[in-house]
Amino acid sequence: MHTIVIGALAIFLYLVAAILLGVRLRNQVTTTASKWKSLSPAILALALHGWLMGGQIFSAAGLNLGVFNAVSLVTWVISAILLISVIKRPTENLGIIVFPGTALAMALGLTFSAGQITEPLNSPLEIHILISIAAYSLLSIAAVQAVVLTIQDRHLRHKHPGGFIRALPPLQTMERLLFQMIGLGFILQSLSLLTGFIFLDNMFAQHLVHKSVLSIIAWGVFATLLWGRWRFGWRGKTAIRWTLSGFVFLVLAYFGSKTVLELILS
Repeated sequence: MHTIVIGALAIFLYLVAAILLGVRLRNQVTTTASKWKSLSPAILALALHGWLMGGQIFSAAGLNLGVFNAVSLVTWVISAILLISVIKRPTENLGIIVFPGTALAMALGLTFSAGQITEPLNSPLEIHILISIAAYSLLSIAAVQAVVLTIQDRHLRHKHPGGFIRALPPLQTMERLLFQMIGLGFILQSLSLLTGFIFLDNMFAQHLVHKSVLSIIAWGVFATLLWGRWRFGWRGKTAIRWTLSGFVFLVLAYFGSKTVLELILS
């Protein structure tokens, strides 16, 4: 019962934080005090969420990363990265999208169960799993940033810079943040693939082949995007399309095959 109560409280706090950020954006308030006041419920929600996940994911047998636990963990990491990044970067408004998504993932994790014990604790495979989760989480934030950038670019092109657009950083700053996220996420994804080849017996075994192939395709998409940015100065719609395309392949790689194997086939 206490799990349900604490989980419901965390979900409520995530949603409160998203609402406060939305009101702050609508009213075009940009003070540091208002930022942290709006983020305070999310910080508490993150702590409660993390405490619950500790009991759900870590067990004596190993890491329990069934599909719902995995989604909950990834969204928790996304929210954590976002809250850390706002210390130095103007990314707090991404919480309007990120925090409700985390609340939804947490609700699914509390409602449904699809257990799957992975390797025992302290096994080398844990390094691969943790790097993979970090890479996916960072590139997910980049995808959210790309969506916000799309809205901002569309408003500016149609000469409608009013409303919440005024509260966003300049377009050039938003693009720079996007490529910083993609660059770091790409490095982590490269390490994820490398550790997969090192620690997995066969990355192209029957139950892993779809995930491996889709992950490599996503890696290729982001590599092409970064090369195009460096060589041709890609930006705007081109950068957004490549970012979202790579993210789609990542979603299919990380959760598509897991969903099929754990929920549909079983």
